[in-house]
Amino acid sequence: MVHYLLKRLIQSVLTLLSVLTIVFILVRLAGNPAQLMLPVDATRHDVIALNANLGLNHPLWMQYWDYLVSILQGNFGESLYYKQSVISLIAERLPATLSLAILAIIIAIVAGIIMGTISAIWKDSWLDHISTSFVFLIQSFPTFFIGILLIMIFAVKLRWFPTFGNDMPKAIILPALTLAAYPVAPITQTMRTSLIEVLDGKFVLAKQAMGFTDVDIVFNREIKNAMLPVLTIIGLELGTMIGGAVVTETVFSWPGIGQLVVQAVQKRDFPLIQATVIIISVFYIFINFAVDVLYFYLDPRVRKGKI
Repeated sequence: MVHYLLKRLIQSVLTLLSVLTIVFILVRLAGNPAQLMLPVDATRHDVIALNANLGLNHPLWMQYWDYLVSILQGNFGESLYYKQSVISLIAERLPATLSLAILAIIIAIVAGIIMGTISAIWKDSWLDHISTSFVFLIQSFPTFFIGILLIMIFAVKLRWFPTFGNDMPKAIILPALTLAAYPVAPITQTMRTSLIEVLDGKFVLAKQAMGFTDVDIVFNREIKNAMLPVLTIIGLELGTMIGGAVVTETVFSWPGIGQLVVQAVQKRDFPLIQATVIIISVFYIFINFAVDVLYFYLDPRVRKGKI
């Protein structure tokens, strides 16, 4: 177990280091960061002063080292627009994004597992065709279109939910449904494929010969085996939701990290953009590490070193 977890931890650390390096390189490739941060009418003196303040007049290797040390110390700098710590800004918005992403992934998991199970048990039936067609139809629509459609129906027409903000508990429902729309399809398809493979196994065929129905077999035991591949998809989709909530949060004026990123881009607030990308990457890497740990406990093949 220690060897397995250590191996995954090293991979996670190397992935994070790669992300930090890529962010550093992209910033430099885009030009002088000081020029990106300052208004378009900034003078040469302003650029030189900001370069000195940020240490951008140092050799590149020294800039990279200072950059890594600052991030490891939790120092992401100060927002150019808000004039306060970048970390404090992200900390204010992070709970809203996490609550939205968690509710959305719960909705996607429940809907995906139910529809995937129905499709597998009644494979090639009309239920299977309807379920599969529905999830892929939903996935084909852009996120902003689904959000606007939900607002028109449930907020404007029926007046069941507010159109924007998070002033009341039910305000999270429409953005959560919008954010959950895309991951429903991969979860459903993975669940369907995995469960069909399990149901085609020799053990299940023996059970069927003994008179057990597919429904009995699935819900008594086999659904647990089919859930293993789904865990990976869930982990990937949750990480994607945290980083990909920009459109949803913008459509519903949800005060989370996604909306903060849009504002930072509009204000040319480079330190805030950089910090947000890194924080989202950390969450994504952590979620995948957690999924690997779950795999170790749930899959005997991992514990025996066979995969």
